[in-house]
Amino acid sequence: MRRRTMREAADLRSEGDLNLSPRRATWQAASLDEETSALLAEDARWFLHQALSTPCLNVVRAAEGAWIEDLQGRRYLDFHGNNVHQVGFANPAVIAAIKAQLDELSFSTRRYTNRVAVALARKLAELAPGDLDKVLLCPSGAGAIEIALALARVATGRHKTVSMWDSFHGATFGAISVGGERIFREGIGPLLPGAEHVPPSDPYRCPWECAGRGGCDLRCAAYLESVLEREGDVAAVIAEPVRSTPAIPPAGYWQAVRRACDRHGALLIFDEIPHALGRTGAWFTCQHFGVVPDILVIGKGLGGGILPLAAVIARGALDVAADRALGHFTHEKNPVLCAAALATIVEIERRGLVAHARELGAYALGRMRELMARHPLIGDVRGLGLLMGMELVTDRATRERAADAAEAVMYAALSRGLNFKLTMGNIVTLTPPLTITREDMDRALAILDESLAEVESAQGGS
Repeated sequence: MRRRTMREAADLRSEGDLNLSPRRATWQAASLDEETSALLAEDARWFLHQALSTPCLNVVRAAEGAWIEDLQGRRYLDFHGNNVHQVGFANPAVIAAIKAQLDELSFSTRRYTNRVAVALARKLAELAPGDLDKVLLCPSGAGAIEIALALARVATGRHKTVSMWDSFHGATFGAISVGGERIFREGIGPLLPGAEHVPPSDPYRCPWECAGRGGCDLRCAAYLESVLEREGDVAAVIAEPVRSTPAIPPAGYWQAVRRACDRHGALLIFDEIPHALGRTGAWFTCQHFGVVPDILVIGKGLGGGILPLAAVIARGALDVAADRALGHFTHEKNPVLCAAALATIVEIERRGLVAHARELGAYALGRMRELMARHPLIGDVRGLGLLMGMELVTDRATRERAADAAEAVMYAALSRGLNFKLTMGNIVTLTPPLTITREDMDRALAILDESLAEVESAQGGS
């Protein structure tokens, strides 16, 4: 198979940063020792290669709290964490719950339930907004998305969906069908039929150029409704309430979409896999917009940053598939996974991490605006709780993506001890654990400040 050119690879930029960049090779050559390089080579030998992971960047030796440590003993504040580390890595309470559950009941075979699985389902229903009170568990977020899609089909008798371009809902076949990232969809062949896509709500890069008209007038929502009207038989709209770029919809957008779904008989599915359980300063992101979906999907952090677990939380009225299997997964009610999830929720409650994310996120956003005032590379800053982003541009007027400079900033920051990922090639995305302290937040923003200055200085001298 022909290897892509860098120009072709650039067209595939998505919510992950590609491992095809010459800057990555340069950083590795300057930063990694012989032992690390040898292990990376062995990893690349045995694992199938793919553009968002293998070959890997580095080797992790330890992870605790807000920090990861590489094989060479260097420590990095982790403002990425794959969005699983709401309660920090290696959280002692979660580990203790897992160990205790292993001693009590390590597995529950299908057709049987257990106390901890029932307790988790009850707790999720109690936390969820509105009348979302029926639960199905699954060991992967993408699997949970497919359960939600199947439930929507059964409940409505329809099969079509409307979702967003550039969205990410997982890497399984059904998930990439409703997802909107080219890097997953290109060259795969026919995907699920009836998977329609519309532009996402993105105030900074609105295809209707709302900024030039004085602000958002919700044309994006009107366009989505026009698709529902013309298709006529859509089972569900599936979307991330806030995209991981992050792109934060304007006030009124989700209310308009909710009304459109109700008018046209479509369900509303919210994918909150990366952000639920407090990251945005609310238990669930949709609570910021005053909208309750018909189906809510969560995951990632639900396993406490240790074990994989996701959940589908639906309106009780959608409990209509008793005569078929929606998600008959082997580990659907695994007691060890459920114990990790319950301990995670208790830890978030006990430590007040939802309020902490809201307050520290507001502080960090103010600091990021100060950085924007000093650094012309920053075209926009945005955030909701501890889901934050800086969009880097070559020119604030044209908003051209500064992809090469963003990569340079990322590796400059990595060399200073800060780990984060780029989304869409040019957006510095910051998702620290909810346990992060103000001191460590200041440390991370100082590293960003220094890294931006270094790259801007190099640009000025080139």
